[in-house]
Amino acid sequence: MNVVLYHANMVMQHSSSTQGFFQELPDIHPLYTYSKEIRTYTSEDPVLSRILNIYLRQDEELPRETIHNLSRLALSPEVLAHAVDAEVNHPVLKAFGTFGQENKTDPLQTTHGWKELKKIGQKAGVISVSYETNDAPTYNRRIQQFGLGHVWVCTATMTGCPMAMTDGAAKLLAMHLEDDEGDQPGIRRVISETFRRLVSRNPSEAWTSGQWMTERTGGSDVSGTETIAQRMSKEELAIDSRAGRDLDAHGYPLGPWKINGFKWFSSATDSDVSLMLARTENGLGLFLAPMRRASGGKTISNHASDPTELNGIRIQRLKDKIGTKSLPTAELELKNVRAWLIGQDGQGVKEISTILNLTRLHTAATGVGSWARGLQICRAYSRKRRVRGGLLQDNPQHLRWMAENVIKYTAAAHFTFLAVAMLGALEQDWGVVTSSTLSSKLIPSDDTKTANLFRLLTPVLKAQVSVASVHALREHMECLGGVGYCENNEDGGIFNISKIFRDTLVTPIWEGTVSIMAEDVVRVMCDDRIGGGSVLHNIFTPWVRTVQSNYRSIFAAESTTVESLLEELLAMEDRYEKQQLFYRGRDLLWYLESITCSVLLLFDASVDHDEVAIAIARKWLASKISTRQQDREANWRNDSLLNLRIFLGQSVASSVRGVSSL
Repeated sequence: MNVVLYHANMVMQHSSSTQGFFQELPDIHPLYTYSKEIRTYTSEDPVLSRILNIYLRQDEELPRETIHNLSRLALSPEVLAHAVDAEVNHPVLKAFGTFGQENKTDPLQTTHGWKELKKIGQKAGVISVSYETNDAPTYNRRIQQFGLGHVWVCTATMTGCPMAMTDGAAKLLAMHLEDDEGDQPGIRRVISETFRRLVSRNPSEAWTSGQWMTERTGGSDVSGTETIAQRMSKEELAIDSRAGRDLDAHGYPLGPWKINGFKWFSSATDSDVSLMLARTENGLGLFLAPMRRASGGKTISNHASDPTELNGIRIQRLKDKIGTKSLPTAELELKNVRAWLIGQDGQGVKEISTILNLTRLHTAATGVGSWARGLQICRAYSRKRRVRGGLLQDNPQHLRWMAENVIKYTAAAHFTFLAVAMLGALEQDWGVVTSSTLSSKLIPSDDTKTANLFRLLTPVLKAQVSVASVHALREHMECLGGVGYCENNEDGGIFNISKIFRDTLVTPIWEGTVSIMAEDVVRVMCDDRIGGGSVLHNIFTPWVRTVQSNYRSIFAAESTTVESLLEELLAMEDRYEKQQLFYRGRDLLWYLESITCSVLLLFDASVDHDEVAIAIARKWLASKISTRQQDREANWRNDSLLNLRIFLGQSVASSVRGVSSL
């Protein structure tokens, strides 16, 4: 029965499950929009548009168009349904058959959505665009690749993890395509075919790669590696050959090494190949192993006719993690895994560093991409959410809070794409992909200087941006209140910030914790082979001052502040010995991030003197100095209008009733 109460000439009716207030569903707009006809953008994420305009020429349409298209596909209901499936229905391990036989064929089962998301990413070229040379592109391929990843990463629902490892494996194997076979006949063919599949856009033949380093002795500390690799004898090779277990699942020969041990944490366990560290008589080696091999006999499988099985790999158990639920992460027992040695025996750490530098860049980019989606949701929510008779976007305190979030995001995004662009410039020709862009004033034309700068800043980027993205996503959850705290898998899961937050939590841990990154920075600073033994004095400082020369006349006071931060950093290096630098490692990370981001934001603002870009640069820099030096008497009403433009975009300043009437 519907109860109606009459009081003081007012009719009051109670709410129910189907009547009463219902929040209007916010409109989520694509992150990036590009108009080919007029070469302009009206993006939900203007930061990405400004970044692309720095690193790409204005007439470069193809990379912009691909990012435009993928940003729309990422919001497609059909694709979002795959994301929800992957998030809700987790990987399952079925290690044994009905009567207890070990299932060596298909013990790991992932969802249809997970598999489809991997295929969509492969078709879109989230890896391949960095390796495609048929058209000899004159633009920075890495900028295109990471731009695609930026708009795709959240919908991709952790398939970006195997893609990042695939990218690292492809880059490493590309360096060994012409290696002599030595005592491993057939390896060149295997490396060539593996590389071809890793960078393929065709899902029917494309592979992904895992990366197995972590053991129970320690995460990023590989010195205690207990996995052992031994060269197989002729007799052992003959036994496998007679048993029909000398080929992989695709008919390529298996390597002449056997690996035994235990990997405690292996992401992307459903990949096709893996690169792993194992100890030999000469130290640590890096090995390439296919996940599957010819079984040579009957298998225990859901598909009894399947002639393949796991390549000596036993999935012990799946990890139960706070986030990244869709990603199959496992403990692996390795028993006579057939593998190929990549590079020189005993040089495994050096070899895998190529992968680590790239996967660390991907980790930071994942944080930034997740950050962008969080802001995308917060903007949509703020435009529609009504609080005390007005829209949330009319609330000055809310705008100030969200604007501060945007400022930090802008700094993180610029920092990330600088590293991306440097990588692309090193892989391609600076004169072709950089000299005719605005980034020619940011990226040194000397490859050695760029490589040294990239080596110094990559661990800083990975550490600082990863942590900042976690804090940012927590604020995005708060922005939505109770809605943000819930697992919202309705409406394609587009408003499930709690899922994004949980997944982002891993970024400060994956590929080395913040402490590991801080120690890595100190090692780079003290390495005589990098920057003549003082990368801060000889590489970083000249870079800062060179870039500052582009805008010092415009931002004189801000340039002085940057210079003072730089002098403080240099004084630390001059004053402290190596062990004390280790002690102050996180201080070094703070200084390097603060200076680098200040330089990039001021440069961006100087390009077109955009009012919002200038405000972002100045507010960022002000947050890096003592609060006692900040102007506390600023006009808060004018500042609120500026915050509105920072958070919601240029076009809303004159249309928002609440703030404009302050």
